[in-house]
Amino acid sequence: MFTNLPIWLLLVIVPMLFGFYAQMKIRSTYARNVQIPSRGRITGREAAEAVMNSAGIDNVEIVEVAGELTDHYDPINRRLALSQHNYRGTSLAALGVAAHEAGHAIQHKVGYKMMSFRQTLAPATQIASGVANFVMIFGIFFFASAFGRPMLVMGAVALGVICLFQFVTLPVEFDASRRAKVQLVNLGIVDRDEMKGVHETLDAAGLTYVAAFTASLGSLLHILMMLSGNRRND
Repeated sequence: MFTNLPIWLLLVIVPMLFGFYAQMKIRSTYARNVQIPSRGRITGREAAEAVMNSAGIDNVEIVEVAGELTDHYDPINRRLALSQHNYRGTSLAALGVAAHEAGHAIQHKVGYKMMSFRQTLAPATQIASGVANFVMIFGIFFFASAFGRPMLVMGAVALGVICLFQFVTLPVEFDASRRAKVQLVNLGIVDRDEMKGVHETLDAAGLTYVAAFTASLGSLLHILMMLSGNRRND
């Protein structure tokens, strides 16, 4: 199954460990900075509203959602969702996350091309995510059977769609963070000497997107190598 163990470790296990590290990094960084209140005592909701108002956006609903780090912007329903700590909190982490999501709303308004492209890919990515794992596991364990290779091909196509979506996500997320950092200072929501906590939180969050792309790309390359090796042996 794994004809070249070092390559398998490099393409699958290393990205997996990187993903674990990224998740631990964002959780520890967020946990630290959510304890540091901003001097202005502005809540995350107020910060998101201020950032959007500065861009002339007044038609996006800001709502509170359950969970931790469940924050997101919904461009279809024009809804900005903030988890409880970030909606009500005044911490540097809360302000950074809230402004980041407001950055997505600004991207939506100005027609940021990479965001539009990501939205176009979203339906296909949802389908690909639903079938990729099952198809690949079946294909790997039954590779020698008549159905093994076709299943792996399907898995590779699904992973390709996921990789493309995650690759496009990188500039979308980094650009939203860039907009957030600029607006927090320009609007006087956070003083410059407080920005360390914002930088740490948003940079750690960005690392999770890099890790997700790396993991998907590694799995895709591994499957392609299996298919290529099988073709040479035919």
